[in-house]
Amino acid sequence: MSSLISTAPELRSEADSTPQEWQRLCVHLAAHGMTLQFDPLPRQFAGGLANLNYLLTLNGTEAVLRRPPMGQLPPGAYDMAREFRILSRLWSAFPLAPRALHLCEDKSILGAPFQIIEYRRGFAVRSTLPQALRGSLDVGSCLASTLAGVLAQLHAVDPAAIGLGDLGHPEGFLKRAVEGWAKRAALLRAGGLSAAEAQVVVWLRAHEAPGGASALVHNDLKLDNILLHGTTHAPVAVLDWDQGTRADALFDLATTLSYWVEPDDPPVMQALQQMPTAEAGFPSRREFAELYARLTGRDLSDFRFYRVLAIFKLAVIFQQLHHRYRQGATSDPRYADFGRLGDGIVDFALTVARGEIF
Repeated sequence: MSSLISTAPELRSEADSTPQEWQRLCVHLAAHGMTLQFDPLPRQFAGGLANLNYLLTLNGTEAVLRRPPMGQLPPGAYDMAREFRILSRLWSAFPLAPRALHLCEDKSILGAPFQIIEYRRGFAVRSTLPQALRGSLDVGSCLASTLAGVLAQLHAVDPAAIGLGDLGHPEGFLKRAVEGWAKRAALLRAGGLSAAEAQVVVWLRAHEAPGGASALVHNDLKLDNILLHGTTHAPVAVLDWDQGTRADALFDLATTLSYWVEPDDPPVMQALQQMPTAEAGFPSRREFAELYARLTGRDLSDFRFYRVLAIFKLAVIFQQLHHRYRQGATSDPRYADFGRLGDGIVDFALTVARGEIF
C-alpha cells in the first residue's frame, strides 16, 4: 500500500468556523512569550464532532489550539488539563503523541480551558477511504494492522516510568464505567433510562468482567485519530487524548471496535460512518480483536462484557451530542439525527449481549 496522499490540513471556511476571541488570546499568549500571527488567520479544522481544534501560527511555527465545545458540558468531559498532562509526558515513551506546549485554565480568555499542542502534518482516514487508496487489495488489512499496532504500542507503555503512574483510578474502573454511563444516560431523558437502556445496564451489572492489568488507554482510538504519512502511510501522530487515563486495556480495544462496522451489520451501524471497515479487504471485528490479542498476549475470554459496555458508552455519547443540539448549544445539522442513532446503537448492544453477533 503506497500512494502519495495530500497532507494539507482540512480546514473549514471562515463562515463555517466557530469564532473565538483571537485578540484576547493574542494578549494572553504574548504574556507567556508567544506571538500569535494573524497572517494567516487561525482556522478551524474540518474534522471532529466535539472538541474545537484550530490551526495557529505561533512564533512562526504551526500549532493546534484545542478547546471544549461551546455551551454547557457533561461533568468531567472534554478535560483539557488531563490531556495536557498526558501529552506533557507521553511523547517520551510513545513518539506518536504530540507534545503539549501550553495550557490555560482561565475561562475568561476563551470561555473555557484550552491548550496548545504540537502540529503534525499527515492525513486521516475517515468514513471513506481516500481516493488514492481505492483499488489497493491490501489497504484494509494494512490499516487494520496499523491500528492494532498503535493500540499494542500504547498499552505497552509503563505509565509510572513517565510520571503518569497516578493518572486516573484503574481499580474499580469497569464498575464505575457501567454506573457512570448509566447515570449520564438517565440524565438525558426526563423519565430516566429507556427500556432498552435499562436492559443493557441490567446485563452489564450481571456480567461484569473481573478486569485485567491496567494500562495507559486512549479511550477513543479510531482511524481518524491517527495521522498517516502522505507517502509511506506509516503513523505519524495519535490525536485527541482528552479521555486518556489508566484503565483496563481491553476497554480501549472494545472502544475501537464499537466503531467497527461489518457489511452485514444492521442499518443503524452502517449509519455510524466512523471508519470504512465495511469495505472489502478489512478484517472482521473478531479477526481484529484476535490480531490485538496476538500482539499483546491479552486474554479475550470475557470480551463480550467489554464490547457491550463500549457500545453502550457510544450510544450515550451520541445522545449527549443530540442533547446539545436540542438545547441550542450547536446548530451543526449532523447532530439532528443523533438521538435516533443512539437509540439504535443501544439495540445493537443488546444484540451483542445476547451473543448473536461479535
